[in-house]
This record gives sequence, structure tokens and C-alpha cells, in this order.
Amino acid sequence: MNDINAWVWWLVAAAGLGIPLVVTAMPEFGMLAVGAVAAAATSGLGGGVVLQVLVFSVVSVALIAVVRPIAARHRAQQPQLATGVEALKGRQAVVMERIDGSDGGRIKLAGEIWSARALDAGRSYEVGQEVDVVDIEGATAIIM
Repeated sequence: MNDINAWVWWLVAAAGLGIPLVVTAMPEFGMLAVGAVAAAATSGLGGGVVLQVLVFSVVSVALIAVVRPIAARHRAQQPQLATGVEALKGRQAVVMERIDGSDGGRIKLAGEIWSARALDAGRSYEVGQEVDVVDIEGATAIIM
């Protein structure tokens, strides 16, 4: 055991930190693993134990302090382009067949005829009236 260089132990630590990174998908473990690789490089270049631990700490904390907020900001962003059903929500449509509280009707939405029903069951919409699509449930547009 005493024959193994310190840089090998740092690489073992990096691999050990990579396992929870994969299992838990917590990027912080990856940042700590990069710190361990930096400490292994320091050891390989002849740095002492104190310098190795210092390099590990500085690199790990710097990555967590810089990369983590950037990753969190990117994760919280909404997609720039809505596609599929999400792209139809909020669009205007034209009533093609009367829609009232008891029965649904048809609307023309994005060039296609859709079945539709009113969000408010007490309202009715006449042919030719413009309506807003608030949701899509299956193949039925919910309008108001």
C-alpha cells in the first residue's frame, strides 16, 4: 500500500466521486472529481500533500461557485421555441361550428379543423367568432 503514489489515490478518489455523479445526477460530484484530478496532477508534478489538498479545495470550490449558478440559470430557462401542442396554446382560432355549454363544436386553428369546447360551460360561441385557445386536451381545444 505504501508503494502507491499519492496521484493514484487522487485518481481513485476522482473515480469514486464519479460514481455518485452518475447515480444521483448531481453535478457537484463531478466538480469535486475534477478537483481530485487537479490534485492528482499536482501530486504527479511533485507537489506536497498540503499543496495537493489546497489545489483540490480551490478547484472544487471555484467550479461549484462559478459553474453551478450558470447551470441552474440554464436549467430554469424556458425553451425558446414551442412545438407541437404547446405551440397552439394561446393562439387565436375561428369558430366553424357553434360551441355552447352542453355541446362542443369545431374551430379552425392553425389551418386545421379541431374539435373544441368552451372553458366556461355557460358561454356559447357563434360561427365566425374569434376565440383564444387556452389548452389542448387530447384532440380537443379548450377555448375562451
